[in-house]
Amino acid sequence: MAFLTNDKLTIVGAAGMIGSNMVQTALMMGLTNDICLYDVFSPEGVAEEMRQSGFGDVKITATTDPKEAFTNAKYIISSGGAPRKAGMTREDLLKGNCEIARSLGEDIKRYCPDCKHVVIIFNPADLTGLVTLLYSGLKPNQVTTLAGLDSTRLQSALAKKFNVMQSKVTGCATYGGHGEQMAVFGSHVKIDGKPLTDIIGTPEFPGDEWEQMKLDVTKGGAKIIELRGRSSFQSPAYLSVEMIRSAMGGEPFRWPVGTYVKNGKYNNIMMAMDTTLDENGCSFRVPEGTPYENAKLDASYEHLCHMRDELVTLNIVPPISEWTKINPNL
Repeated sequence: MAFLTNDKLTIVGAAGMIGSNMVQTALMMGLTNDICLYDVFSPEGVAEEMRQSGFGDVKITATTDPKEAFTNAKYIISSGGAPRKAGMTREDLLKGNCEIARSLGEDIKRYCPDCKHVVIIFNPADLTGLVTLLYSGLKPNQVTTLAGLDSTRLQSALAKKFNVMQSKVTGCATYGGHGEQMAVFGSHVKIDGKPLTDIIGTPEFPGDEWEQMKLDVTKGGAKIIELRGRSSFQSPAYLSVEMIRSAMGGEPFRWPVGTYVKNGKYNNIMMAMDTTLDENGCSFRVPEGTPYENAKLDASYEHLCHMRDELVTLNIVPPISEWTKINPNL
């Protein structure tokens, strides 16, 4: 089997539902012949399942030791935080999961400072990604967070509404924070080639129905918990492995990702932009929408800044003025 790379991929949180799905997806995609499963709870059972699946030319290791997990790791995906439960928002996980992110960043700096790319998906991903980046010492384009799940939720909702395949719904994107304060951009969307803006407000798609759909998209994670009795695991697992595949040299990632932004208007924050993620890392442009959409993006940024500043109050990160002492790349 031809692999994209022979570099070591470490999957953090591999004993959990998201992590174990990531392991299987990475193996099925043929990303690398060197995969390490890491978790504070033993991931050996997952490793045994994967070995027994008959994946041939792959070294699969499992460990609870961070030194073993991260030494020589070139790519990392982490779902290693507490999951959302019914009634919780992503923000409810802020303190505990950002403390986990700090430890992860410190382990990266200690054991694999030449790591090429890290994907963070445990919530609230914008903040856990920011904390990981800060303490890892990596460059901003080397750490990204899962944000595409919101865009796929918008695409799937529109595909169901208009009874078309999802591939016929193009231009879907949500920007800003990966949470209920995200900015849903509809101005670039087309349904089977027809601009969505030409359909909104017609009997086929009344304006209030579009407003409700946008609200439902922002609450898509809570809906999965309602439907399945647990937080989503298959979709974040798949998309996050697609992200690391892009960083390994596969085709560029199809959706927005969360990236570190410091451009004068939006500063010292991790948020979803109009991004390109490929083997060169992540680059971004500020998305251009309608005045209403741009205002929603500004509001999402302010919400993220509020949570970031709370991390300073909680002593998880120092004041922004001191960040370059920890990570000169910022």
